[in-house]
Amino acid sequence: MKFLIPGGGGSITERKKKKKNKSRNKSKIKEHLVSGIFLAPSFLGVMVFMVVPFMVIIYYSLVDGPVDGNFAGLDNFKMLFSNDAFLQAAKNSILFSAIAVPMAVVLSLMLAVLLDANIPWQSQFRTFFLCPMMVPVASVVLIWQVIFNAHGVMNNLLEIFGFQGTDWLKSDYSMLVVISMFLWKNLGYNMILFMAALGSVPKDIIEVAQLEAAGKFTIFFRIKLRYINSTVLFVIILSLMNSFKVFREVYLLSGAYPYESLYMLQHFMNNTFESLDYQKLSSAAIVMCVFMIVVIGILFFIESKAGEDFEG
Repeated sequence: MKFLIPGGGGSITERKKKKKNKSRNKSKIKEHLVSGIFLAPSFLGVMVFMVVPFMVIIYYSLVDGPVDGNFAGLDNFKMLFSNDAFLQAAKNSILFSAIAVPMAVVLSLMLAVLLDANIPWQSQFRTFFLCPMMVPVASVVLIWQVIFNAHGVMNNLLEIFGFQGTDWLKSDYSMLVVISMFLWKNLGYNMILFMAALGSVPKDIIEVAQLEAAGKFTIFFRIKLRYINSTVLFVIILSLMNSFKVFREVYLLSGAYPYESLYMLQHFMNNTFESLDYQKLSSAAIVMCVFMIVVIGILFFIESKAGEDFEG
């Protein structure tokens, strides 16, 4: 039953609803203000240190110089792809990632499956593979220099067995040396990620498969691998990003101008920065960014198709 109040602007219930709506709107506004205040430092940090510099890079890649600022279109990118140093660096970086990333994913997955099988000294093996994460990069590089130097441990062992040694860091085997260091440094972390994913696979499904006389390989490829496909994607992306950050190891091993097969994109960009060639440096950064976006997009597409197949 509604009670009307003369000159009150409506019934009592309607006025109460209006008051509730006003209070709710005020509380929502307060929540948004408080959220905005807490998010403001992070938002400003992202804008100042990420978005704005990226926009500056795009600007420099499209002009003929930082002073005049005349629009150059795609001329900087044409000059970049005609540069022999850039082509060599891009070739080496792509080749390194194409070899090191699959090996890092497959080997770490094999180690995770092995440790998931309750083998003896499981905790000791886990600790052994995680130790490289605690070792500084400079110490790792020093060890690799001692092993693969022209007068290092590897050549001494080869000479004992009658083989002739070589300067590993200045030969065609130099990339294999860096790949071995990359794997030794990154396998442990990838292995832990895979072990966590394998531990989340439903045990009842595996037990049903075992009752149906499914073999170990069938259970792994048909059940476990499909359940951990998102982790596989994450490890691939993480390993890909780490492979493009191998510059510090190579730089400490052989300096700013290493052997031809070790000249990476980071070397090209670092040397270009020293010469203050903003256009070439910015264009290389844009190309590298676009390449990473395309590769990661393809990986996400493959993972989504694999997920649809699993759900089907």
